[in-house]
Amino acid sequence: MKIFVNEVLREVDKNIAAYQVKERYKEDSDVLILNGYQISEDILLKENDKITLIRKGEVPSKEELKNLLIARHTPNIHSKLEQGKVAILGLGGLGSNIAVSLARIGVGKLVLADFDVVEPSNLNRQQYFIDDIGKNKTYALKENIKRINPFINIKTHNIFITKDNMEYFNDVDIIIEAFDNPKYKAQICNYVLLNMKDKYLIASSGMAGYYDSNIITTKKIRDKFYICGDFINEAKIGEGLMAPRVAICANHMANLATRILIEK
Repeated sequence: MKIFVNEVLREVDKNIAAYQVKERYKEDSDVLILNGYQISEDILLKENDKITLIRKGEVPSKEELKNLLIARHTPNIHSKLEQGKVAILGLGGLGSNIAVSLARIGVGKLVLADFDVVEPSNLNRQQYFIDDIGKNKTYALKENIKRINPFINIKTHNIFITKDNMEYFNDVDIIIEAFDNPKYKAQICNYVLLNMKDKYLIASSGMAGYYDSNIITTKKIRDKFYICGDFINEAKIGEGLMAPRVAICANHMANLATRILIEK
């Protein structure tokens, strides 16, 4: 029968078990992942099963790395994610976290747009580091993502985003609005809904403070338009943005984008 070993198709005997595959192909491996789940007991394999063998501490070749990055995925979805194209408008607490999550799961193309530079107060919730301070957010985030997943196609636009330069995002499947300013949120969302009707639009509203995580939700507003957040707790004087809750909302948005790319 045929199985995949580290994403390479192999012909093996029927009634072969996971640990027999380990002994045959990578005897010194410490971690066995079967169809996206790490196993600790021997299991008989079935046709088209995917088994990944990993030795802890070993730095893989570039060819092996791509296969290992997708080892924990639900099987048979990587090809859909790899074809996905997502634009993220705004690379602050929401946008930087969204970009990192989508890069980790292997979304093929990310279009990143922001006009700002990294400054010290960003570090309480955004995916930057002390040595990024002063760099353009587009440049810093691209470099950080490349350290996570070098196989992502990243295009950056170091611009102040308005309705007059939205043509930069024509070649994507999903547009994610990740602004802080309510005025620009509304302006860009209205433009996309009226003029880019073939795109999915994911926006946000309400993720300030340290309120209950469970009131952050994902809501479908209309066809191809979704909003994530609690719809109440916007940032204001006395109500700051903090990493845990911002990241929860960001990953609602990233997970929705993932579902759209896989299911739609």
